[in-house]
Amino acid sequence: MTWVVAVFALLVIVFVTQSARVGRAHLTGPIVFVVAGIVLGVLVSGGADTRTSRTIAEVTLALTLFHDAAQLQPREVRGDSVFTGRLLLIGLPLTIGAGYLLARGIFPGSSAWLALLLAATLAPTDAGLGAATVLNPVVPVRVRRILNVESGLNDGMATPVVLFAIAAAAGVAPEDALVDALRELAIGALVGIAAGYASGRLIERSRRAGWAESGLLPIATLSVPVLAYYGAVEVGGNGFVSAFVAGTAYAAAQTDSRHTHAGLEMTDRLSALLGFGVWLLFGITVAHHLDWMVRWQSLLYAALSLTALRMLPVALCLLGTGLQRRTVLFVGWFGPRGLASVVFALITYETLGAADPAVQTVIGAVATTVLLSVVLHGLSAGPWAQRYGEWAQRTGPAIETQPAAEPLAVRRSVGGHTTYGPRDEAGTPPR
Repeated sequence: MTWVVAVFALLVIVFVTQSARVGRAHLTGPIVFVVAGIVLGVLVSGGADTRTSRTIAEVTLALTLFHDAAQLQPREVRGDSVFTGRLLLIGLPLTIGAGYLLARGIFPGSSAWLALLLAATLAPTDAGLGAATVLNPVVPVRVRRILNVESGLNDGMATPVVLFAIAAAAGVAPEDALVDALRELAIGALVGIAAGYASGRLIERSRRAGWAESGLLPIATLSVPVLAYYGAVEVGGNGFVSAFVAGTAYAAAQTDSRHTHAGLEMTDRLSALLGFGVWLLFGITVAHHLDWMVRWQSLLYAALSLTALRMLPVALCLLGTGLQRRTVLFVGWFGPRGLASVVFALITYETLGAADPAVQTVIGAVATTVLLSVVLHGLSAGPWAQRYGEWAQRTGPAIETQPAAEPLAVRRSVGGHTTYGPRDEAGTPPR
């Protein structure tokens, strides 16, 4: 399998050096690496090692959650809380509930716990698959922030439900599974606060006092989410919640947001590289388990999961907010399923095994949904974002175009590549 690693390195070099040209064809990194993985999967006799894939995916998700949380400044997102609060506290539960009912209807042979597991696994969104939407400056800053904050938070909110469903499906008494999930959530939050804030203060103090070489400090920042994730797991906590909370605590410990974002650049770069690896491994796995996916039930569930199960709850929870119908449709469609769903599926595979056909059905439905999302959201993100942004500039909807602040280190998508640059309060890049 060493040649697969060499091929991956070559693919990264080729993709990055051609990223601007590839982006003009609306081909994203996930699309390219999933397709490459499927091709490799056909050529390789054995599938990807599940444990290795899970480790890489978990670290990638931990880095991403930490990075997203550390970039969110409470004073900047407070004005959008009415939208993100509704999406997370109303829309997310509605999506899980509707997904559960649909799973019970389409997969009658699965237990109630597996139906809940499927619904919760596919509830979190992944802004990375719609980077051309979330990062495109033509889209109003407020709309992009709503999508980004929702995506950053719903992974952690869905995790306890997923772990509860896995435990219950494995035979643990439901009340015990619920207690375990809540305990892991609390421990993860505490570890995240401690690791994030203490590390943030130490790094800040070191920077101000000149104790460390400035070029090495980003490496310390990169280590914070790893400490939070594995530290929480070691003491029985939820590693993903810990990583996200650590990002918030780390940002709170920093006195100058410019230095916070500068330190996060390495975190973002590494998570991007590992993300390419996750999508390659996902493609290899898909090639070896097509029989789990090519079922009309999985295709139907995937299609409804990406449309009705996402868009209807979004429309319902955003009623009365003043957002235009086109904006609600835009937000509803750009709820791609990605990294978190892949991680949850790998945890399910390792915990419940693959011998049970019902478990195969759940994993197959998840893989089908993610694969469709990678393609459909990847191809539609750029063109739809451009059209929506032009509409917003032309019509000037009052709510959507209200001034909003972007994180100082704004990630701009250029053909799947991410660059940084400061912006003013209106999100305009400096000349």
